[in-house]
Amino acid sequence: SATATHTFEMSVTTPSTPQADRDSVAADTADTAVTASTVDAILESPPADASLRWFDGEPMRPAKTLWMKVTGYSPDAASCAPFDDGYTATMKSVWTNGMRLVAADPKVLPMHTLISVPGYYDGEIVPVLDKGGAIKGSRLDVLYPTHKRALKWGVQWLPVTVWEPAGN
Repeated sequence: SATATHTFEMSVTTPSTPQADRDSVAADTADTAVTASTVDAILESPPADASLRWFDGEPMRPAKTLWMKVTGYSPDAASCAPFDDGYTATMKSVWTNGMRLVAADPKVLPMHTLISVPGYYDGEIVPVLDKGGAIKGSRLDVLYPTHKRALKWGVQWLPVTVWEPAGN
């Protein structure tokens, strides 16, 4: 079977140098089995999902895939105190998009970036609408309605797909 190669461009704010990016991932992976030789592979790889999808009435295509350490959080005091007021860092209600949103480091995934996470709401496209004090570098937090459910998610290294408008 033939393999198709697709190239997409996307403007994303990143640390000032590739070395800063590698250092950030190395620090985030210090407590895992990931070694320095795999840091570049963790940073970015081709899109894991090459299908066209829709979000908010617009066609979207995968732009790239980032390997990220993904944890769960809840909008209550157990996860967010003292910021457990029901609003995200972008002043959106936690109920935005049916409570299907994520928190990321804005230097890696700027606010309003659209992503999909395997295992989180069946891999649907969700917006980055929050950030957190512990969410730095290649870390991502997926929102759940309760702290118990957020803890059930655990800690997972996953390929996170970044989506961009497909245009015409």
